[in-house]
Amino acid sequence: MKLATPRWWYARDGKASPVLRGLLTPLSWLWAAETARRIAAGRPVDPGVPVICVGNLTMGGTGKTPVVRELARRLGGHVLSRGYGGSEAGPLQVDPARHTAAQVGDEPLMLAQDLPVWIARDRAAGAKAAAEAGAKVVVMDDGHQNPSVKKTLSLVVVDGETRGGEWPFGDGRVFPAGPLREPLKAGLARADAAVILLPADLAEPDPDLLRELAAVPVLIARLAPAAPAPAGPQVGFAGVGKPWKVERALQAAGCELADFAPFPDHHPYDEATLARLAERAAQFGAGLVTTEKDWARLPAAWRARVAAWPVRAVFEDEAVLDALLARIA
Repeated sequence: MKLATPRWWYARDGKASPVLRGLLTPLSWLWAAETARRIAAGRPVDPGVPVICVGNLTMGGTGKTPVVRELARRLGGHVLSRGYGGSEAGPLQVDPARHTAAQVGDEPLMLAQDLPVWIARDRAAGAKAAAEAGAKVVVMDDGHQNPSVKKTLSLVVVDGETRGGEWPFGDGRVFPAGPLREPLKAGLARADAAVILLPADLAEPDPDLLRELAAVPVLIARLAPAAPAPAGPQVGFAGVGKPWKVERALQAAGCELADFAPFPDHHPYDEATLARLAERAAQFGAGLVTTEKDWARLPAAWRARVAAWPVRAVFEDEAVLDALLARIA
């Protein structure tokens, strides 16, 4: 059973759900200690080609995958993913004409529409397989806390949304008492740079957030529509780390949202759920719209009935990005 991302994780002052936070804090100490032990014990394998890791400091919902797509597009690289949610262990190259999200995961299937993508539970084996198949650069989707592959460049993507009391690192607690995968200082110490991903309707990053990330170079990118939102009234739905961000983004893009349904990350859509969504849309005389990632998980028969709204990461200072990427040569 997948659980939705707790909204209280992202309350900066720690006043939300204080009892639950307190109960979960000892578990977060164990999580942080085990993560540190595993990283320290790692023996990274060099696959023979540069590896750019695009990772997270938090449990998800940062917009990491659009950054992966943009970097792989710029570099002509192959993407390497764990294939979360898929049944295949790999290493294998994703074929969107043959594979399903249930086999290879939703994000790899989405990215494979226009990029060479590999999945592998064993990241080192996956990087080697990509290199043997001709990859000159591997862009690893997630894995900042995975020590199995030698990383040429490590980037961490940070959600730049800080309005309404929301803070990307919550009150600084580690999972399950908060959203962090490891203590912030430890995660930043292994990063070459941070990418703050801003929503299109936020003018600039919070100065306090920039101060929290002062230990590393910071690049600013925006999550921008890659196509207009569908015309007319729509019922939106999303099963991502922070589904409320999709709702905001659609509204900011001018979508006439009649209703919006949030689901847990990587939610598997069955016929009953989709029928309820279609019934809800019919009540409003509306269409159905979702993210590309969610669309990849839809049964084939439903894909013609649901619009996939694409977004992309747009870097504000491309010269700074190019200078950083030049280090992999």
